[in-house]
Amino acid sequence: MAVIGTGHFGTYHAQKIAASQQAELVAVADIDMARAKAVGETLGVPAVSDFRELFGRIEAASVTVPTQAHFEVARECLERGIHVLVEKPITDSLATADALVELAKKRACILQVGHLVRFSGVAEALRRHVTRPLYIDSVRIAPFSGRSTDVNVVLDLMIHDIDLVLSLVDSPILAIDAAGAPVFTDHEDICTARIKFANGCIATITASRISFKTERRMRIFQPSSYLSVNFDSQSLSIARRAGDGVSAAAVDIREESYEEVDALEREIGAFIACVREGRRPIVSGEEGRRALEAALIATRELQAHTRFVMEVNSDQGPARKVGS
Repeated sequence: MAVIGTGHFGTYHAQKIAASQQAELVAVADIDMARAKAVGETLGVPAVSDFRELFGRIEAASVTVPTQAHFEVARECLERGIHVLVEKPITDSLATADALVELAKKRACILQVGHLVRFSGVAEALRRHVTRPLYIDSVRIAPFSGRSTDVNVVLDLMIHDIDLVLSLVDSPILAIDAAGAPVFTDHEDICTARIKFANGCIATITASRISFKTERRMRIFQPSSYLSVNFDSQSLSIARRAGDGVSAAAVDIREESYEEVDALEREIGAFIACVREGRRPIVSGEEGRRALEAALIATRELQAHTRFVMEVNSDQGPARKVGS
């Protein structure tokens, strides 16, 4: 295997693959040769500036380049019969995502998308308890880090929770509304999206990369039970209706803790296993494409709201209040 893109997250990919007993890290690649060399020297593997130099030497690759380059790099790898683990989002457009999915099928290659939350301890815990969600409220906020500013907060952070919600709600999406604002970057840094599913479930997802604190939580309401997850404390609170009663005494409340695992190690291990055994990935190209579609719809609505705000504020005088 090789890692293509040795930025912040690509470095972690390289470390995990180097430590794996099931695959051999043979090289790292990055157009920033100094950065590639630094990572390669630490792990004892050569570095190249052009990933194409690795063709013929590798069977699989982690593609951790900026989002805009996902398609080009993944496409060239798949065309050479190289299995690909591409970081989320799969690409930056549905057309290119579809092209990768079809190419992977044509070349009989594994195409896995790096939606890390799917491999976490909380995902396991939720799969044990979530049956038919009716309403989901999700919040993911964090201080500004300066990373991933080439995309808005939907494609940077929210897409993790979009993918997790889609995996819990087995129903087509009917509509998505979204609003937010650019604050520190040229792209929207905060957003709230509301997703309506065909089975009646509603999911409200908030993401921000300009907060004073880090907070990750999710609440899930379903018939006869309510779940509240605190991702930071790794705790899960579950309230269940006991019997036919509706009083407080008839509600059974219990707390669970779940062990947070090394999700990246699991993700990469799962990818390697799929390559070795020919199994379908947990997060396939198709599932990555579905998450991207929802994120792009949210982005379209978000950008429409941003344009509206800019137009309102460019007018002379304050906007009129409703009913005035």
